[in-house]
Amino acid sequence: MSETAPPRGGTPRARAEIDLAALRANVSTLRAKAPGAAFMAVVKADGYGHGAIPCARAAVAAGATWIGTATPEEALAVRADAALPADVRVLCWLWTPGGPWREAVEADIDVSVSDTWALRELTGALRGTSLVARVQLKADTGLGRNGCQPADWPGLVTEALRAERAGLLRVTGLWSHFACADEPGHPSIGAQLSLFREMVTQAEDLGVRPEVRHIANSPATLTLPETHFDLVRPGIAMYGLSPAPALGSSADLGLRPVMTLSAPLALVKEVPGGHGVSYGHHYVTPGETTLGLVPLGYADGVPRHASGTGPVLVGGKWRTVAGRIAMDQFVVDLGGDRPAPGDEAVLFGPGDRGEPTAEDWAQAAGTIGYEIVTRVGARVPRVHVNEGRAG
Repeated sequence: MSETAPPRGGTPRARAEIDLAALRANVSTLRAKAPGAAFMAVVKADGYGHGAIPCARAAVAAGATWIGTATPEEALAVRADAALPADVRVLCWLWTPGGPWREAVEADIDVSVSDTWALRELTGALRGTSLVARVQLKADTGLGRNGCQPADWPGLVTEALRAERAGLLRVTGLWSHFACADEPGHPSIGAQLSLFREMVTQAEDLGVRPEVRHIANSPATLTLPETHFDLVRPGIAMYGLSPAPALGSSADLGLRPVMTLSAPLALVKEVPGGHGVSYGHHYVTPGETTLGLVPLGYADGVPRHASGTGPVLVGGKWRTVAGRIAMDQFVVDLGGDRPAPGDEAVLFGPGDRGEPTAEDWAQAAGTIGYEIVTRVGARVPRVHVNEGRAG
């Protein structure tokens, strides 16, 4: 078991337990959906809040051969982990002008490029060295975010090939990203897939010989086998959350949520009826009752939008956040029950013990499960369990 930011003795104020056995099982499930494709484990945003390095190690143990990151800093941190095999590839795709291009290439990171400015900064950083960059060209097939527009694609490909002939880089991949793969039957899915095929063909006709072509994110990996190509890039599904309710629950998809967020009750007290609770008194006790204080708040990532609606398991029963969620704490009405201070309050987990899930919190806050797990703050230690291959 490993723990980030371990407390100085005593019971921690809160903890996010990360079940690496569940993550490995999820990787195995997802790999079985795309048996002919390589597997990229996406660990951006500190592994969607789960801890990038331990999750990357667990994914590789389960068969991942690529790691995906958004920022150069994330990629460099992953590559610096001595426990990862040297032949595991790391792709970084979110670059801004002045980025650490040379450092990334020195660290053996595959660099994604979406525009000629980035290509020119990269090659400029390498001139006069013996370094050869591995570059993946990203196409905007309809998402409208990062990626090269179809009209600009021939120019980007041509310039990349010119740099390849000059010995500055190798074009190792062609890729794109779906906008609506989590909405079954959405017309943009077929349109993007068709355009991606066209742009890949165009690049290959110009002379690109990519190692990998890829477009499949979590929902596409799970439901669209025609999109798998050479590589799939699951993100949220690797952490056991469904990419969208329309695709089914985690259990429907054969996935197990990896994170359990809990805290010991800090206080239990009796109050009379008509007692206001938390800022603004948006909750007033309907009668004599007991209140429990949970030492987590929006500074820890508990969404304030779930005030009055967020579910918590205490003493085997679902409770609801009473009143406003504050910066460091919130209250639940225990309805006269008297658990002891220190008894566990579970905000979310896999649901095995009847506890809420991250999806339940997403519904309570009017958001998506991705946001619930990624927003859990740095004050909450991650406790990684089941780190070995077994279990």
